[in-house]
Amino acid sequence: MTVDAIEDGDHVCLTYSDPDERLDLIADFVAAGLDRGHKVLCFTDSISPEKLTEELSWRGLAVARATATGQLAIAEGGRLWFANGSTSATDTLDTLTAEIALAREQGYDGLRVTADMWWATQPVAAVQELLAFESRAADLSTDGRLTAICQYDRDGFDPVTLAFAAEAHAKTVAAVAYHDDALLRICRQHRPPGIRIAGELDYTRLEPLQQALSEALRLDDDIHVNLGKLRFIDITAATVIAKAALSLPTDRHMIISCGGSVTETLRLVGADEAGQLRVQAAR
Repeated sequence: MTVDAIEDGDHVCLTYSDPDERLDLIADFVAAGLDRGHKVLCFTDSISPEKLTEELSWRGLAVARATATGQLAIAEGGRLWFANGSTSATDTLDTLTAEIALAREQGYDGLRVTADMWWATQPVAAVQELLAFESRAADLSTDGRLTAICQYDRDGFDPVTLAFAAEAHAKTVAAVAYHDDALLRICRQHRPPGIRIAGELDYTRLEPLQQALSEALRLDDDIHVNLGKLRFIDITAATVIAKAALSLPTDRHMIISCGGSVTETLRLVGADEAGQLRVQAAR
């Protein structure tokens, strides 16, 4: 399922390989919770709370305002997983139960939680407690007050744990992928809205490129084309992107983030001369 299809009360699994793609999905999940009047808690381990704050802000979320009002809290995962100094599924569930009750007392319509599971890869972690937590966590979501995404890095967890995580959640979430193989991935980017392309792109992959661009043109006002992890683009594919930008009316824009040889190829086809198109350095 896509992140915008998550409903109140869902307990969702997100497995990922691209950290930036994960952050796009989490940003959309958090933004939806803030818009719905939910309290939102983000527990992070793989990156610091400060870095997650920066990433969410860059993706257009009013993080400073939401944290100032108490609607949003971003904290290290230890606050959830090691509240009493050791990992315990029971203690973690008790902490979430208390947070649900507190959100209700504070007048919020529900509680949204993003849980970075990277802590379970550390030597001090007890994997059996992780499995016990996931087996019982769905019970907290039955009345719709808790909506949660548990995030698993495919590079950090063994296949057995990843398979269990998928089975323990009623739903899984992923970005819409228009093309995905060993050389190229083209997928939907939610925050900022547009598409993300990584790998190597040439004339043999014009169909998924055009499909992704067409959907972005239909759904988004200004279109962000993230080419930060694109190693190569040929003249034909670059021309397709430039023509898509030229098809926009003057009050809409395409913003391309890229670097190195990709920037030079786009300039060769005149992309930086189109009024509706802006080429900027990738983050």
